[in-house]
Amino acid sequence: MPMLSYGNESGVIPAQSVSAECAGKGDCVEANLNEITAASSFAATADKRAADLVRQMSLDEKLAIVHGPMGRTRKGIPAPAEALGSAGYVPGVPRLGIPALQETDASVGVTNPDECRPGDGATALPSTISLASVWDRKLARDCGKVLGNESRMKGFNVMLAGGVNLAREPRNGRNFEYFGEDPLLSGILAGESIRGIQDENIISTVKHYALNNQETGRFSADVRISEASARESDLLAFELAIEVGQPGSVMCAYNLVNGSFCSESDWLLNTVLKSDWKYPGWVMSDWGSVRSVDAAMAGLDQQSGDQLDAEVFFDVPLRAKVESDPAWAARLDDMVHRIVRSLFSVGLMDRPAEPGPIDYAAHADISRRTAEQGIVMLRNQDGALPLGRPGAIAVIGGMAEFGVLAGGGSSYVTAIDGPGIQIPAMGVSAVGVPRTMIYHPSSPYAALRTALPEADFHLNDGAYPAAAAEIASRSDVAIVFATQWTTESVDVPDLSLPNGQDELIRAVAKANPHTIVVLETGGPVLMPWLNDVAAVIEAWYSGNRGGEAIANVLLGKVSPSGRLPITFPASVDQLPRPRLFGLGQSAFDAANAKDVFPLPYEEGANVGYRWFARNGHQPLFPFGFGLTYTAFAYSELALAWDGESATASFTVTNTGANAGCDVPQLYLTHIDGDVDQRLCGWDKFELAAGERRDCTVRVDPRLIARFDPDLRGWRIDEGEYRFAVGKDALDLALGATLTIDQGRTFA
Repeated sequence: MPMLSYGNESGVIPAQSVSAECAGKGDCVEANLNEITAASSFAATADKRAADLVRQMSLDEKLAIVHGPMGRTRKGIPAPAEALGSAGYVPGVPRLGIPALQETDASVGVTNPDECRPGDGATALPSTISLASVWDRKLARDCGKVLGNESRMKGFNVMLAGGVNLAREPRNGRNFEYFGEDPLLSGILAGESIRGIQDENIISTVKHYALNNQETGRFSADVRISEASARESDLLAFELAIEVGQPGSVMCAYNLVNGSFCSESDWLLNTVLKSDWKYPGWVMSDWGSVRSVDAAMAGLDQQSGDQLDAEVFFDVPLRAKVESDPAWAARLDDMVHRIVRSLFSVGLMDRPAEPGPIDYAAHADISRRTAEQGIVMLRNQDGALPLGRPGAIAVIGGMAEFGVLAGGGSSYVTAIDGPGIQIPAMGVSAVGVPRTMIYHPSSPYAALRTALPEADFHLNDGAYPAAAAEIASRSDVAIVFATQWTTESVDVPDLSLPNGQDELIRAVAKANPHTIVVLETGGPVLMPWLNDVAAVIEAWYSGNRGGEAIANVLLGKVSPSGRLPITFPASVDQLPRPRLFGLGQSAFDAANAKDVFPLPYEEGANVGYRWFARNGHQPLFPFGFGLTYTAFAYSELALAWDGESATASFTVTNTGANAGCDVPQLYLTHIDGDVDQRLCGWDKFELAAGERRDCTVRVDPRLIARFDPDLRGWRIDEGEYRFAVGKDALDLALGATLTIDQGRTFA
């Protein structure tokens, strides 16, 4: 669909706000503008209603709403009696109709930490990086609606979702919870997911604000970056997500930025978020990240998981400040107003969350479709895929007979189908419980057997390469399931597959040239065996219907359409930091993070593919890459400048023999001859063989601008801007140059 932008008082509303059915049509433009007008009126009403309630609240009631403990027993402190059992709980004000905040972790589903709610499962959606690989705004919103609906029907009203941190560090243990390395893709898709959650009248956060890009030393890493570079990369992702999703809350990160902890950074919270972006909601801390009552004056509105901090700073210490200083009293009123305002703005005050029936079957269908569309085909030599109907199939490794791997940490979801296979891992998690690798009970092996009842299956666990090679040699095709478990609080030491799986794949491929590798990983991995295998698909962590989704793609029931949201390096030597900074620093307990260390982001705004382009590196697979069963060609690229932003028009043609789904991508590649690559827009649609489609992309002006700290705004300079359209960040066959004779500045 065309990508358009419509201006309003708070910034730019991308066309992602317009439904796919009517994007680009005049009546839909009018509908979108009417929606903006209605939203502005509703915001004013939310502010007034919040102000009326705050005036009626006592000091005790105000203080009670700006902090809260975990919603389950932790560190010897029992959970509040009213808590449902979750990440957090903040008491409400019953006499004024303000509900308690029942907060649940939520990246890919409603979590049940420590099984504190026995038997309570939920839909486990595919990992967020899998959703990002879909490059689909509507599906992102649909997944958000699944999260919001299940939260509501379980009685929770705040979802700690909306992870938008950029994948600056491909070894980051939490990359699977985020939307990849590009600010436009990440911001738009995160915003749509947030919108979906809040469509259900449930608060969503956006997190972790900001520049929280690795788990190693996450409590003590001091990110060093210029303001312009931050604004053009990580902060732009947050800005877009907030514009599109309008989340009720922002969650701070653990780390420092330029010398200040994120939870007490006046620049991040007061200057950027609340002043420049005019953000009206509330800022909550991450659990265990508050160090003093002064964080309130720096812009923090709520202390979360307060028993994890050295003191409940937003209780007695805050009371003392408020009772002695009118400025602190006014600040407390603002903190409370922001919280209550968000409850009104998402409709939670008028439609409280109440337990009810959940359509798990419909949600499972969305989970499966997301997993299918998020699978990226990386290699398909001589038409190895789809499988057809081989007589003998070897299925090797990856616990494929039991299920599909899930990511670890606070985002892990106990699937409604059951917890599956659990394998203890070393150490403890960030929240103090044993770390466990878990496989959702959705078996790719079982799905393949069901679909191919006449095939002769040979099953091997992959523990011994020689034994796996032997059964592969007796099969028509060998499918190796290779896994890489990643989790919150731990980064992977390198990008290799663990536990000797590279050796396993080599041995199997040597025994059978028709070897297909299915990767279940949280991020990029190296593939020293790539040229020895017939096909590779990246399935990520595919959720509670992942086994069926993988089988459907392997068998050709679903045509591959995923595109990488992150670059796969050919070597760690290509990265801005070949070695992780802060090795040895704790990522488990803020109290253990005593030695702050600098983490220089010398790449600045050149994250991921931008770094690779600027340095001429050839990745293993580029950002945006993904194979299909057909071919697409691009033509007739035309550029225009209207004095405010650029517009690109081009035509896509399916030149192959099969129908297929394309994701044409528009990039800025050079400014005045200098390499400066930036994703400026994309589209996604299915074309029949021979079919053509005209596309138009209205470029958000921030994507071709520089942030000027002196102006506290953006600047587009005069000059020549080279754009290109193609299949990915490297395959850009169609280019054109736009000359801007008169630049502009804007906020």
